Amino acid sequence: MPRNSKVDAEITRQRIVSSALSRASVDGLGGLTIGTLSASLGLSKAGVVGPFGSKADLQAATLEAALDRFFGDIVAPCADAQPGLARLNRLLDRWVDYIVASPFPNGCFLTAASCELDGQPGPLRDRLAEAVTAWRVLLVDQIEIAQVTGDVSPEVDATDAVIVLSGLAMAANQEIELLDDDPPTTGARARRLMRAALRL
Repeated sequence: MPRNSKVDAEITRQRIVSSALSRASVDGLGGLTIGTLSASLGLSKAGVVGPFGSKADLQAATLEAALDRFFGDIVAPCADAQPGLARLNRLLDRWVDYIVASPFPNGCFLTAASCELDGQPGPLRDRLAEAVTAWRVLLVDQIEIAQVTGDVSPEVDATDAVIVLSGLAMAANQEIELLDDDPPTTGARARRLMRAALRL
């Protein structure tokens, strides 16, 4: 019986986080309200907050779930690729696929959260910055490995290139979500421009 209760509690927690992800994608992490989640899930307000302890902890769990989705969809499938150009190419393709597929109602959660949190100091901003930094370090590493093997020109500054790649990804998300551009067309353009930034 206790074991079933523990499983049920985890299922409820995941339901809350899933709903919070969808809501936060549209309204922002700061726009999450316990009342809205309570109504949509058919739970009491205490039942929504209870598994987390506070609204702040619910926001943190929601952001963590979004990060897990990002790295799970993009990075994990590339682990078996040869380090360097092969892994870099796969990472770029998975990144664009992630943006084009719009896994959340408002597109890339990290892009939306970056715009929301960049001027709001605190634990959420710190965690997002840590994750974005880790992502950029991974890309820089793969570019530098590809330079050692001669697949990417040594004249390409890896850090500069990653900043450009990040800008292109955010622009692609905006093209799809704000400007209603055709996702496959936007994806093809993003892939071309990303590789041009790397002189491939």
